[in-house]
Amino acid sequence: MIVVERTLAVDVAPGLALGYLTDFANTAAWGPAVRQTTRNGAGPIVPGSSWHQVCRILGITTELTYTLVLAEPGRLVFQGRNEGATCLDEVTVRPAGTGSEVTYRVELEMHGLAKLATPVIKMELEKLGAAGAAALTEALNRLAPDARAAELHFPAAAPHPTTRGQEAQA
Repeated sequence: MIVVERTLAVDVAPGLALGYLTDFANTAAWGPAVRQTTRNGAGPIVPGSSWHQVCRILGITTELTYTLVLAEPGRLVFQGRNEGATCLDEVTVRPAGTGSEVTYRVELEMHGLAKLATPVIKMELEKLGAAGAAALTEALNRLAPDARAAELHFPAAAPHPTTRGQEAQA
């Protein structure tokens, strides 16, 4: 079994972070291997809700069906399956300072002949885990109310060029 876990410090409140992470379709915005995630069905997201996900790892495209199997305060568990693998994604969110601490843990069990690729896939998932953690941190921080207010009032502008040693003129 392959286990990859990352813990992130983010500037967003736990409820907002957990709300974003509850919709597994958001993985397409920050998962480096994720090409597309589409929700099956409509209505409130509750245990039993599912998503179809298309990923590309090591040049191979694979599709999994993910199901939300547990949703409790501060914790989510999703299970993904296809003929070659079973994946368990566990998310915990807890208050930390003025933001949150988010732990994202993935357990991947390969099946059949795919099991032979486990060592190579583990190395790739470690790399993807680092990239995904950075992208998820960025995505969650964009949800912070202060960040959104700053974007609305001060749209991104090109930095003002300065020359080293140049003093501001009054």
